Amino acid sequence: MKNKLIYSLVLAASLMITSSCKDYLDYEPQGLLSSDNVKSASAAESLVTAAYAGIGNDEMIGPMTSMWVYGSVRSDDAYKGGGGVSDVAEVDFYEHYNLTRPDMTFMHPYTWENFYKAISRANAALTSLNAVTEAEFPLKNTREAEMRFLRGHSHFMLKMLFKNIPYITETMGTEDILKESNVRYKNDELWNKIGEDFQFAVDNLPQKQSQVGRANKLSAASYLAKLRLYQAYEQDYTHKVTGINKTRLQEVVTLTQQVIASGQYSLQPDFAENFIAETENGPESIFAIQYSINDGTAAGRLSYVTGLNYPHGAPQYGCCGFHQPSQNLANAYKTDANGLPLFDTFNDKNVDFNTETVDPRVDHTIGIDGHPYKYDATKPFSNSWIRDPGVYGFFHTMKEQQLATSSSYHKEGPFIGSSKNIDIIRYDDVILMQAEAYIELGQQALALPLINQIRRRAAASTGRLKKTDGTLPSKYNIKEYASGWTQDFARKALQWERRLEFATESPRFFDLVRWGIAEKTLNAYIDKEKTRRQFLSTAKFTAGRDEYLPIPQREISFTKGLYKQNPGF
Repeated sequence: MKNKLIYSLVLAASLMITSSCKDYLDYEPQGLLSSDNVKSASAAESLVTAAYAGIGNDEMIGPMTSMWVYGSVRSDDAYKGGGGVSDVAEVDFYEHYNLTRPDMTFMHPYTWENFYKAISRANAALTSLNAVTEAEFPLKNTREAEMRFLRGHSHFMLKMLFKNIPYITETMGTEDILKESNVRYKNDELWNKIGEDFQFAVDNLPQKQSQVGRANKLSAASYLAKLRLYQAYEQDYTHKVTGINKTRLQEVVTLTQQVIASGQYSLQPDFAENFIAETENGPESIFAIQYSINDGTAAGRLSYVTGLNYPHGAPQYGCCGFHQPSQNLANAYKTDANGLPLFDTFNDKNVDFNTETVDPRVDHTIGIDGHPYKYDATKPFSNSWIRDPGVYGFFHTMKEQQLATSSSYHKEGPFIGSSKNIDIIRYDDVILMQAEAYIELGQQALALPLINQIRRRAAASTGRLKKTDGTLPSKYNIKEYASGWTQDFARKALQWERRLEFATESPRFFDLVRWGIAEKTLNAYIDKEKTRRQFLSTAKFTAGRDEYLPIPQREISFTKGLYKQNPGF
């Protein structure tokens, strides 16, 4: 099979186009870069712009931005949804864990390919930047740091998904790339290689950029903190967490302190403002992939990665009912009389939104019958909008969707696109990363006000949730934690808070893996959930295998075994 990945990897190494004596071969197609025209400031700037576009060039097949398939459906947050288990069946395979195979061709192989295309774009830009001087291009150093940030992002995402990946830079020629193994570096070494790009960005980017959407010093510091937090949970070959590196945790504290102390970012006053296009690029957005509409092009620069996930039966949408929250997630929002989570008993019975108290974030996250849909009280969510309730129940996601009346909304045939930006790192994530580091360092008292800051914002985020008569759709009761908590309790509170804050946004599965509790949590989830949803009756998570996706078999075949398969596949 001709392999698109290797083509993408060698693209940056193959910029030099030789000429032929034949006139028709001397023709230079529009958009093709020669060895001459890459060596200019204008070419370098154009390639930088193309690299920014590259990190958002995903689709419903081969997602790069929203990880709803890999991080939400593969966790206890959501079911696949859609028109039964055979509708986009490969997502159902991921949801069962034990059906995931290396030779699958529909989804994760394209994600692998798309990220390496993005890396190729960043490397092409770096090659061009290396060919000009600062006198010719005064922004050279800044743009180089931006490109290394983008390259770091793509490598990070690949590592989070696949663990063992080839690490590709602009200094590698075609032969070097073809010889680069995905297991050249040990786990910690590979984290450090990726971290070098983010550190370069921290050291060389300005704290503020004049153009929205460009990486800056603080977005690089935030991303490096995220990397160090993942790296802190040390794993062996079979993905078992063998220890937590306190030096790495202290780096997380230092980096997040830099971001918080800058005063450049803050929580949105209302949680809702993170999920509507009208308030995007707000004070909470540290780095986001930018999209546009009505920009002079035929259909705009839209994201279709969640285009299957709108309510199928709603007349204003019509497609396609994927990504339905689990009953387990809905139950997790229950609170006790003190406004705190029911850690141990939340899933004993299904939540009753008419009688039980809940965290307000449930109505920002889950479409519930009779509750305002996406902050529009005039069009409450209806159970009739669910495509296959007999298989997946009656809940639906909301965070990723936009109202059909939003200026960001566009329908192309049956599929739906949006110009709403997709946040990669938000300020709430930085706060909770710092809280987590403090807890694992045994300084849980310092984490208390950080977690309470998130809960305080959640409690204040009810204004957009009201029904047409001014009443609230659920009985909200959320309070802050008191002082004097133990490390174990603080850890449980932190892990719960991350789930509720980022539910259906995708971090859940990856959090469980780095904490080393994926098998325990997900098999307990399956044992209970399959009594509610028969389609999960054969699902099982196997430790040492299912923490990561398999290396696509087509890549192993193309490299004649140079790439090694992940354990268990």
